[in-house]
Amino acid sequence: MKEMLVISGKGGTGKTSLVASFAALANGKVLADCDVDAADLHLVLEPTVMRRETFTGGKKARILPAQCTACGKCQELCAFDAVRVDVNKDTGQTHRIDPFSCEGCGLCVRFCPGQAIEFKDAASGEWFISRTRFGPMVHARLAPAAENSGKLVTVVRNHAREVAEKEGLGLILVDGAPGIGCPVIASLSGVDLALIVTEPTLSAFHDFERVRRLTRHFEVQTLVCINKHDLNPELTEEIERRARASGTRVAGLIRYDRAVTQAQIVKKSVPEFTDGPVTEDIRAVWEVVSDALG
Repeated sequence: MKEMLVISGKGGTGKTSLVASFAALANGKVLADCDVDAADLHLVLEPTVMRRETFTGGKKARILPAQCTACGKCQELCAFDAVRVDVNKDTGQTHRIDPFSCEGCGLCVRFCPGQAIEFKDAASGEWFISRTRFGPMVHARLAPAAENSGKLVTVVRNHAREVAEKEGLGLILVDGAPGIGCPVIASLSGVDLALIVTEPTLSAFHDFERVRRLTRHFEVQTLVCINKHDLNPELTEEIERRARASGTRVAGLIRYDRAVTQAQIVKKSVPEFTDGPVTEDIRAVWEVVSDALG
């Protein structure tokens, strides 16, 4: 079984559009959307959810009103200003913890003199096993302001492997998060191949070099694809030069084409929408990727 990850140094480079296109071209694969903070592969693939589970990514503190003496110790210790004080003319001061501000550190629980704070697992999102027109897909949705996205990415990857083993599929195609943070690291470790999608802009060029250093750190075989390469040929040449200097093979160049946006609007991958030159570019990149995967 091979696992391939598509990532980018910044958002908006066309990473998810390329993954959707690969989904249309590849055979025998499981799709995994590991961009759990802002998942959008489902917008193109329109999955039918077969299994839905709650994700518990951490703990939250909650004050038990019947046991709280309003001593204020929790408010004094909380570094995240999560403890709120309400004043009632009949009951006096009462304390509560704002769940959106609570970071789940447990300090208030440890030092509450009246043991009036409970500390329970908190639902942080959901994960799904679905069916798409291109095969099975594992994806997730992190709740607003929730954390532990790296842990949720691991859940998605583990279940994608289970689906692949159960159905005898030889490839896991992963749509990763942009950047170099925790969800990217959780997506990257242990994959067979990473494809970095970049574009000829100064910000994308800078962030490409950052994410390339990350893949080098994890010793992951890495390719780069330059999307919308014809918008700035000079910078495209510079990205190619830097990629070669770092030992990174350029998998191909994809031209700018309005058909990509038009395909997204009608919820189709680019190969489904058009047989034009941009699809030929994408096919050429996929051939290089397939060859690298062996």
